[in-house]
Amino acid sequence: MWPRAADMKLLYFMLLLIFGAISSDDYKTSGEKAKFESTHINGLAETDVQKIVCSTITQKNPSELIWNINAKFKEFHGSTITCDYGNFNMTVVKMNKMSTMDQGHVKISAPKVSDYDPPIEVFVPSEPFLNFSMDQRKVGVATYRSAQQFTNNSNTVLKSKVICVETLGLELKNLSNLLVIMFTVNSSEIIHGTHTLSCQFYNIAEQKWDDMGSFTNLSNFNSSNTVTCSYSHMTPFAVLLVDMKVLQIDRVQWKILSYVSYIGCTFSLFFSAVTILLYICTKSSNKDSSMGIHVSLSVALFLLNTSFLFTEWGATWSQKSACVLIAVIIQYSLLSCFSWMAIEAIHLYLLLIKVFNTNFKHYMVKLSLFGWGMPAVLVGGSLCVYSSKPFYGTTETKLSGTNETMQFCWITEPHFLYGMNITYFCLMYLFNTCVLLAATQQIFKRRCLDVQDSKRPSYKDICTVLGLTVLLGMTWGLAFFTSGYTNYPILYLFCICNSLQGLFLFLWFYGTMKKNRRPEAQTSTLS
Repeated sequence: MWPRAADMKLLYFMLLLIFGAISSDDYKTSGEKAKFESTHINGLAETDVQKIVCSTITQKNPSELIWNINAKFKEFHGSTITCDYGNFNMTVVKMNKMSTMDQGHVKISAPKVSDYDPPIEVFVPSEPFLNFSMDQRKVGVATYRSAQQFTNNSNTVLKSKVICVETLGLELKNLSNLLVIMFTVNSSEIIHGTHTLSCQFYNIAEQKWDDMGSFTNLSNFNSSNTVTCSYSHMTPFAVLLVDMKVLQIDRVQWKILSYVSYIGCTFSLFFSAVTILLYICTKSSNKDSSMGIHVSLSVALFLLNTSFLFTEWGATWSQKSACVLIAVIIQYSLLSCFSWMAIEAIHLYLLLIKVFNTNFKHYMVKLSLFGWGMPAVLVGGSLCVYSSKPFYGTTETKLSGTNETMQFCWITEPHFLYGMNITYFCLMYLFNTCVLLAATQQIFKRRCLDVQDSKRPSYKDICTVLGLTVLLGMTWGLAFFTSGYTNYPILYLFCICNSLQGLFLFLWFYGTMKKNRRPEAQTSTLS
């Protein structure tokens, strides 16, 4: 259930900047006598808009105000009423009197509190109101004159008015047709490279902004300075300009995730080393290309986990070169892991789908050139331009809602990080996903056709598919499900699965090694 105060069913929408000063106009409350204005909504004529006397209403928030305005609606046959009451303006509309757009939304323009306010368009889905009585089919959109009550955190600065969407006793959530808000951003304000716009909601209970369940679309930002937010439920929301160096994670959750990652990496480091030792001690007659690929991936994971354990410690050194070295090793080992995961997919494709004989000349040498050579070329190229554009070094990040700063050794340039790592990973992930789907189809097709040993228990086939899922790096794709908002269950699952990948690979390698020993044991018995 989405957090909210017991007596409020509000939607707060706004545009915040993480840096800069709050305009003094945002803190001014109107000292003028309550006045009225008519708002042109969705093409309504002026005769459809009625003004009411707001000075008789003593409530100070839209949740209470809409019930008083509703009493006025009972004597009103038009479509909308707009009221200006000091600290906020509010427009209430009858949903059944409004024309619906093609996407099933009713367009409502948020009331302005100043002639200089940029337009804010609210698109409310009409479908949820179809099952309610005519008297309940009303929506109020309020614009706050002052946003001071929403800036409890000194790092949060509001640059647009706060918008509240209120309904008459209805709790709207899990909307199939999303609620959409379009904010116009001031184009004169420069957005720095380390900042980005993010749609978020205001948690009334905890009095903070969060990005849970908020979806941001910046496709029209460059052309029309418009930020489009979509929401699947009606709880407090906003659009923020957030610093990408500030992690939108609770401090306690971050510490737990850190412990989980370090413990998992330690286990992975140990079992990767065991895998390498087992391969070294295995007889040459029992070694094949599959085991060679598995142990190469284990070496890459060993390097990645080792360097990861030193990433925060290296940032405390006075010698910057040490931190740069750690960051370079992490970058190289990470790309190597992605490369060998792709090689695992190539080898699986040749064995299971194409059914090719992989014992051709210099097979492992060619695979190693790609697995270790491609990351070396990419990282080496970035080091060649390091003197003019340093990509590696100490990176600082802050947790959301705190002034706590953390330092670690990693890539310092965000564009380089996303341009190389994310692109490289996406290509690998797309290819491995296709191979995994084809391999899964082939495995269960053998069972249906009753080929060879397809009569073995079905749980073995399921375990094989799960093993291939980890082997091909599919668990790294969990990162896609955290895009746009912080999803703690996915984050925990991501940290556990990927930090323990060395352990899972050891189990797979050990199973492969035992399987290769069976023919030799049978041959010895027959002789």
